[in-house]
Amino acid sequence: MQTLKGKVIAITGASAGIGKSIALELAKNDVNVVLGARNTRELEKVVNEIKSLGQEAIFQRVDVTIKEDLDKLVTLAVEHYGKLDVIINNAGIAKLSRIDQLDTLGWSEMIDINLKGTLYGMAAAIAVFNRQKYGHIINIISTSGLKIVPTQGVYAGTKNAVRTITEAFRQESEGNIRITGISPGYIKTDFAVKSVDTESLKTAISDTVEKLAISPKTIADAVIYAIGQPANVEIGDIVIRPSAQN
Repeated sequence: MQTLKGKVIAITGASAGIGKSIALELAKNDVNVVLGARNTRELEKVVNEIKSLGQEAIFQRVDVTIKEDLDKLVTLAVEHYGKLDVIINNAGIAKLSRIDQLDTLGWSEMIDINLKGTLYGMAAAIAVFNRQKYGHIINIISTSGLKIVPTQGVYAGTKNAVRTITEAFRQESEGNIRITGISPGYIKTDFAVKSVDTESLKTAISDTVEKLAISPKTIADAVIYAIGQPANVEIGDIVIRPSAQN
């Protein structure tokens, strides 16, 4: 493992959940984090928490459905710190329902945020990485794309698309830009509960999370492991889930 001290890492969806945990753990490792999310009030709280640890962090409002917002996040990192080492495309949503319920609005939101948002983040970073001749992309995916179950069809579809794109870029980049896909299972956040609208489903998912879910720090630890490898070592695909998860 190589030291992370001084690295500059941009993170989307950094105001809560997995993104927040990644930001905090990276900051503890002397990383300069550049945080993006739509909720600037919560982002500011994360930045203040990092500063209370004696570390530095900056943030900017980012809506990943807007390509220019990702460009601005990357530009902020480069202008403030002089470089960008890693981008973590973490922002995502789930709108769970049967396909025959025809939640076309939910489908569009997932495609725009989970898929296009990840692509926009990759595009913004690749432009910088090509100039630098190095860089690392980490895409947060999901185990939902590995096991297909009812109500998760379109969500899993967006995540499997990201998985495919991640592997394609790994081959295309020829090692100049590293890329890692991390697929979390049930994690102790409110992400899964927010993915459904009915109270009965909320209760069922809450019970599952309470029984099975593991700490978001496990995902942060995986990020640190992937980033900390020597430049000629690429960690391509990581699946992290509770040992009891089917």
